[in-house]
Amino acid sequence: MKQIIDERFLSQLELFSLAIKDNVAGLFGGSHQSKRYGTSCEFADYRQYVEGDDISKIDWNIYGRFQELYLKLYLDEKQMYTKIYIDASRSMAFNDKDTYALRLAAALAYLSISEMDRVSVYAIQGKEAVPVFEKIIGRERFFENVGRLNRINFGGESLLSQAIMRSDVGYGDGKSILISDFLTYEDYLSAVDFLRERHRDVLFIQLLSQEEIRPTMRGKNILYDSEDAGRFFQGNISRDILNAYQSALSFIQERLKNYCAARDADFAVYPTNMSLRELFTDRLVRKGVIR
Repeated sequence: MKQIIDERFLSQLELFSLAIKDNVAGLFGGSHQSKRYGTSCEFADYRQYVEGDDISKIDWNIYGRFQELYLKLYLDEKQMYTKIYIDASRSMAFNDKDTYALRLAAALAYLSISEMDRVSVYAIQGKEAVPVFEKIIGRERFFENVGRLNRINFGGESLLSQAIMRSDVGYGDGKSILISDFLTYEDYLSAVDFLRERHRDVLFIQLLSQEEIRPTMRGKNILYDSEDAGRFFQGNISRDILNAYQSALSFIQERLKNYCAARDADFAVYPTNMSLRELFTDRLVRKGVIR
């Protein structure tokens, strides 16, 4: 069984929270402020009293000074719903990326749990987003369910957009996170549009091993596509081949980064030589994804 929980690191995560850009239309009970006015303790604004308003919200100090009736308005606190999707294709098992993906998913889920939010985690296998656990709330439920991540079987291919678009993604009630290497011919950009059209905050995290970022392979080799053995490369791994690979990888990353940016979604790269602590406290904080 993979060791996916670092409880000391999880306790440090309680100092952070997932940033939400869009309006949160979820249930009461979380700690995220929506753009609506509600019943929390945090003052937001005043507005003039109109007949039928709740008189308990009248600011009598203002009335005493100006003889005008004004209501105090407070920020509404909503419960966010975080949905985490893990690409469970065979390529995600290369160089133990599956272990890093599970640890990252566990950390992100715990981050939401600490905010009293609901969390679901799905494994994308083929055209399906298969539930690992759904709608859990609270630390106790988290620790009861997090071990289920170890049951995910990484194999075959994952049709990322099709799986997400076939699932119930919700509407305007929180953040959708996809963890993948995005090293596929299959479409994944449509998922960005689909989720943003439903007013979900979107974070795509590209998980790559060091061998994928800077390959050390040289000489004559036969390389097979991990998800389709019918696709392969046979030849000499020369400097020119490696340069072409680096250019292709840069193209994939720039395209996804720009596509997300144009739709007010977030994109981050997570190399496996980077600790989760560094990913959270440096890259994701700097990008405004967590605060």
